[in-house]
Amino acid sequence: MSFVSFLLLSLLAGAARAHNITEILSQFPDYSQYSSYLTQTKLDDEINSRQTITCLVLNNAAMSAVAAKQPLAVVKNILSLLVLLDYYNTQKLHAISKGTTLSTTLYQTTGKADGNLGFVNITDLKGGKVGFGSAAPGSKLDASYTKSVKQIPYNISVLEITAPIMAPGITTAPSSDVNVTALLEKAGCKTFAALIVSSGVLKIYQNVISKGLTIFAPSDEAFKAAGVPDLSKLSSAEVVQLLEYHALPQYAPVGTLKTATGPIATLASNGAGKYDLKTTTAGDSVTLHSGLSSSRVSSTVVDSTPFAIFTVDNILLPAELFGVAPGSAPAPAPANEPAASPSPIPLAPLSTTPATAPSPSEPLSPPAPPMSSPTGAPASGPSASEDQSARPSAAGYARSPTLFRTLVTAFVVTGSGAIVLSSL
Repeated sequence: MSFVSFLLLSLLAGAARAHNITEILSQFPDYSQYSSYLTQTKLDDEINSRQTITCLVLNNAAMSAVAAKQPLAVVKNILSLLVLLDYYNTQKLHAISKGTTLSTTLYQTTGKADGNLGFVNITDLKGGKVGFGSAAPGSKLDASYTKSVKQIPYNISVLEITAPIMAPGITTAPSSDVNVTALLEKAGCKTFAALIVSSGVLKIYQNVISKGLTIFAPSDEAFKAAGVPDLSKLSSAEVVQLLEYHALPQYAPVGTLKTATGPIATLASNGAGKYDLKTTTAGDSVTLHSGLSSSRVSSTVVDSTPFAIFTVDNILLPAELFGVAPGSAPAPAPANEPAASPSPIPLAPLSTTPATAPSPSEPLSPPAPPMSSPTGAPASGPSASEDQSARPSAAGYARSPTLFRTLVTAFVVTGSGAIVLSSL
C-alpha cells in the first residue's frame, strides 16, 4: 500500500467515527444505565454513525424508572425520541427563534412514528428554563433541561433532562409472535419465504429470534436477475447453507451495519472465517459484500429489538459454495509473462466509498459535489493487473506540499454524513 493510500484510509477512518457516545458517557457514572441501554438496543451504533446529533440523557434514577416498567423494544423507542438529529447546546436552546421549535429525532426515522410523533417540541420558558415534549397536538412539556454534560462543537452534544419524553403510542409493545413468512411475503420476498419453509431453515431462524436475529431477504426480482446461478443444482445441505448465509445470529439494525469495521459472522459461519459478510456505506445506504457478490440493503421490513428483517437487491453468493462469480473466471496469464501479483489486502472495511488513485499523467480533479442520493455500492479500485510503476510514489507526494494540501482538501462531508472523495 502506498503512503498516499494509507493516508486517505486513515483520514477516512477518523472522519467516519467522529464520536463514540458510550466512551463519552463512561466519564459520567450518573448515566451508566442510560449508556447500558444504548448498547443493549444498538442505539449507540446509530448515534455513532451520525455526524451531527444531540443526546438528551437521563440520570440513573430516571432511567431506572423507565426500564423497570417496559420491555427492551419499548425502551428503545423511548430512547430514540431522546436523540435529536441536530446540534443543540445551552446557548442555542436559549436562542430559539420565537421561543419554540420542533426537532426531528431518531424515532422519526424508524417508520413507527405517524405524522409528527417522531418530533420533539423544544420551548424556551420564562425564568431561564427550557421544556421538552412530544410534538403531538395537546402534549405537555414532560421534561426540562437540567445541564450541559459534553459537547464536541457541531458534532455531538449531550444534555441532561429531568424525565423521558412520552409520545402517543410509544409504549405499545410489539407482538411477541413473529410471523416471519407473512412479513417476507408482504415485503415482496415470496421466493425467499418459500425456500426457508421448504428447506427447514425457518425453524432455525425461529429458534434464535429471542437471542437476536437479522435476516437479509432477497426480493423476488433478485431471483430472476441475469447471472443468478441455478439453485436447483445445489444439494439440500448447500441450500440450507445459502439461506443461513442470509442471516446473522445477532440483532444488527442499520446503525450497527453502518459502523461495522470487520467481517460479520452469519448463521452459516463455522468459526474459521468462512461464510462471513462485510459492509460498506455511502451516506445512509449500506451494501453487503460476500466476496463474489454485493447487495444493497434496500428497505426495512421490521426492526424490533432483538429481531430485524431487511430486503436486499441481490442474492448473496458465498465463495464457499460458488467458488467464483458466475461467468467471471479469471483468464490464464500469458505463457511468457509472470502472473500479476495479488492486490494488497485492504484495511478493515470503512463506512465510506473507496477512492481511486490517479495516474501520474492525470491532473487532480476538483472535489466532487455532494451526492444527491447515496449509492449502494463502493467505487471500484485498481485491479491487480495494473502496472505498479504507474502509481505515484510516496516520496513524490511528500515533496509536493501543494499536492498534499489539494489531496487533503478533496474531502467533502455532506449533510447526510457521507464522505465524498474527488477522483484523484
